[in-house]
Amino acid sequence: MLYYLFEYLDKTYDLPGTGLFNFITFRAALAVISSLFIATVYGKKIIAYLRKKQIGESVRDLGLEGQNEKVGTPTMGGIIIILATLVPVLLFAKLENIYVILLIVTTLWMGVIGFIDDYIKKFKNDKEGLPGKFKVIGQVGLGLFVGATMFFHPDIVVQRKIDNPVAQTEINSNTPTTEHYVRDKSMLTTIPFVKANEFNYSELISWAGENYKSYVWLIFIPIVIFIITAVSNGANLTDGIDGLAAGTSAIIGITLALFAWVSGNVIFSDYLNIMYIPNTGEMTIFIMAFVGALIGFLWYNAYPAQVFMGDTGSLTIGGIIAVIAIAVRKELLIPILCGIFLMENLSVVLQVGWFKYTKKKFGEGRRIFRMSPLHHHYQIKGFHESKIVTRFWIVGIFLAVITIVTLKIR
Repeated sequence: MLYYLFEYLDKTYDLPGTGLFNFITFRAALAVISSLFIATVYGKKIIAYLRKKQIGESVRDLGLEGQNEKVGTPTMGGIIIILATLVPVLLFAKLENIYVILLIVTTLWMGVIGFIDDYIKKFKNDKEGLPGKFKVIGQVGLGLFVGATMFFHPDIVVQRKIDNPVAQTEINSNTPTTEHYVRDKSMLTTIPFVKANEFNYSELISWAGENYKSYVWLIFIPIVIFIITAVSNGANLTDGIDGLAAGTSAIIGITLALFAWVSGNVIFSDYLNIMYIPNTGEMTIFIMAFVGALIGFLWYNAYPAQVFMGDTGSLTIGGIIAVIAIAVRKELLIPILCGIFLMENLSVVLQVGWFKYTKKKFGEGRRIFRMSPLHHHYQIKGFHESKIVTRFWIVGIFLAVITIVTLKIR
């Protein structure tokens, strides 16, 4: 909202300082400051309200040290993250930007699913919450929306440098050109360790005939659905001890903000020789608001936690991270960047799979880890929560650096 006000003042009256709102970096700085303020100041009021309404965590007895101390801690704190993210976005971002719209829809969509799950747990006294199949249906629905928008929306394109713009225009007269660039409605994405670090999903169905590119959505949309489901569930599993999910997600968010800003800047993307994606720079405002909200929430969620995010928060942050990665064409880097989420997911899958296999074969179920998800394994081994969280953050930073480095490994 403020963006449009200052844009009007700048164009109409040319007032000093109003032109600052034209700079993404300035608005991103305002967004992160605002989200931090909202999360820390108003977050305290929300926590007090949750405590007053006795919306407290009911903890299953897993035999973990300090577990009983968490009983009654306010949950559904993901509301803090959602509000602290959306308010600065509404104030400082260009709301007509398709990527910003996608992220706002994602936040509300996943927030509603998580809220319903937490509501059922707390107010209907059902520890299972929203049945898993309904969560999956919600995630699939979001995946369909995001995948279809990414494929069919005319503003979602990549811009490539070409040697002969005139010849390219003659080949495709509908493709607008600027000096040495052409906008391409292709499903290009980033993949490390290969030439130019680019991969086109259409190559997966090149065997389908001359018009195979028209059917690439049949491949792309299911991939988007899988990514959103996997990352949101990974974030949900990671939210098991104080500060782990919020801190890890903030590290991932900062990395994605860098990708969005560089990918949306024609000068820096050309200098770094990475894919230029028009209009993605505007996502930097959303991502920095998101990071500020996570860090502000961490003020109250760090050990010993005064509030838990619940599924309202964990499913939302997972969905947001997945959609940002897809939008900046870095979804194939998720196994590295979101390595913590991946490890947490795999630890559960491997534990359950191995237990069922050994029980069927030997008549007795055996375990790979002392407990899953992975962070509980280290708790059982005697590591303190804060040490586990700090070391997972360090691993997360290491993975973020590797993710950035892979962009130059060709």
